Amino acid sequence: MIPNKDRQFPAALAAAMAVRLDCTGEDGVDFEPYESFLSADETTDWLRAWTGNSDLTGDGFRVFGQDGTGGNAAFWLIRPGRELAEQPVVFMGSEGETGVVARDLGSFLWLLADGFGPWEAAAFYEPEPDWAPQVNEDLVAIAEQHAPSCCASAAAIVEQATQEFPDFDDIIMGLCR
Repeated sequence: MIPNKDRQFPAALAAAMAVRLDCTGEDGVDFEPYESFLSADETTDWLRAWTGNSDLTGDGFRVFGQDGTGGNAAFWLIRPGRELAEQPVVFMGSEGETGVVARDLGSFLWLLADGFGPWEAAAFYEPEPDWAPQVNEDLVAIAEQHAPSCCASAAAIVEQATQEFPDFDDIIMGLCR
């Protein structure tokens, strides 16, 4: 397992999560960030419960927040030898929804800035009928500071992530028992 000491957020994610904590419930985005990544044991427990597969460990994920139903947002550690910030961000919902929502942390920052959370990005093609994204200027400033080269709309970010990782759902469903 990945040691628990390696569970602190990168600076850019910590800054964005602090802003998200301040506006939870006010902007229509169903995303509640944690203050740090789940522990290795908590991540393993979550993945085993989600898949029904007691043989798995949570080593391939860093969970950093959830939606109101308990679906989790996480980095998927699929790129060997690459930094955490270069790993894709995924969503695994409480009802079995899955989605790669951003190719990396920089793209995820812009997704948040554009008024989307992980659930909204995963459900991009089936959004809630009364919901409209609201650009968050504080998150825009964080994205501009930490990831200026990743600037894109939420639609473009989700499309790029989906194109790069089209088999994510099949991979995850293949782990299920």
